[in-house]
Amino acid sequence: MAASLVALEAFVLAALGVLELANLRAIRLTMGLTTSAFFLVAATGLAWCAWSLWKVRRWARGPVVMAQLIQLGLAWNFRDDPTTLIAIGLAACALVVVAGLLHPATTEVLEADARLDP
Repeated sequence: MAASLVALEAFVLAALGVLELANLRAIRLTMGLTTSAFFLVAATGLAWCAWSLWKVRRWARGPVVMAQLIQLGLAWNFRDDPTTLIAIGLAACALVVVAGLLHPATTEVLEADARLDP
């Protein structure tokens, strides 16, 4: 479940990056390009982490938990109207991912991967 939600987050970030590229204007070219690059790089990193979690790679848990903590902070910033529903969605997704990654069964599987590494 956590890997699937992280993959969805990566997809949304990639979509935001593409939409930002599609909305480039000469007056804010530098800001648009750097924002697009940030979203696309973050999407690539999250997608790689989601794939690694799916393949039971222990190292991916740390970056994903950090991304979820950042997302919780973003949700807190969106808590007031008219973005309250966005805040609830961001927070719910982040909490489900963190709960899934910290669940004892997940920890057991990821630790088994660590024991298999030479």
